Amino acid sequence: MDEHYRLKIEAELARIEEEENVRILYACESGSRAWGFPSKDSDYDVRFLYVRPVEWYLSIRERRDVIECPISEMLDINGWDLRKALGLFSKSNPPLLEWLQSPIRYREPYSTAERIRTFSQATFSPKSCMFHYLHMAKGNYREYLQGDTVRVKKYFYVLRPLLACGWIEKYNAMPPILFEQLVAELVPAESELYRIIQSLLVRKRAGEELSMEPRIELLNDYLEAQITYYEQAAKALHSAEGLADEQLDELFRHALLEAWGKVSV
Repeated sequence: MDEHYRLKIEAELARIEEEENVRILYACESGSRAWGFPSKDSDYDVRFLYVRPVEWYLSIRERRDVIECPISEMLDINGWDLRKALGLFSKSNPPLLEWLQSPIRYREPYSTAERIRTFSQATFSPKSCMFHYLHMAKGNYREYLQGDTVRVKKYFYVLRPLLACGWIEKYNAMPPILFEQLVAELVPAESELYRIIQSLLVRKRAGEELSMEPRIELLNDYLEAQITYYEQAAKALHSAEGLADEQLDELFRHALLEAWGKVSV
């Protein structure tokens, strides 16, 4: 990772803590850099979880539970309040589950992220996660990969969620975040499909534009077949029982005390 940008990200996270009066519990990279197929000009998609002081939560009013920074200088930084994050975690939210396994972590000074990870399998819902990835794949396919010429780099943004569906079906578990791990497990190495994917990966990482080019018929045929298949397969999966509210409440209280200590109100 470019050290210049790591330092800029660290500085931005420190600024957010100071200006917003929050404690950042966990910060990581998401998007193409975490997935393992960034271009040279890819943004840094930084996501974080935070808590505010205990008094902030003792209010009769609903308050804003996200922090969003304007995108600038290749930095896209935003975060979720832990209470929001735990509510989504109880519903097996795939973006949050991906953040927690990101290979690029900027901050993890407290135990909260690891405590959430220990509960991940209990809240993992194969059905809702497969529908999430399927929806993502279908949307990107419709928008970018129709017609005789297509935005070639968008193949990755359809392939990855469809391979994630394949992982869920095969292992009944949250798919790994790294694209190449999905490919290695689910695409036969001797196949023409594998060769095409590897060729596109090499080009993307080398910084090629990968913009408008003739569609790759074999890839389009594969994607269409997979979308059709998982539309039916997702319906047969089960949902998770999830965690009791009391368990999530205890996790939330522990995070507040760990970050801020005991507070009199």
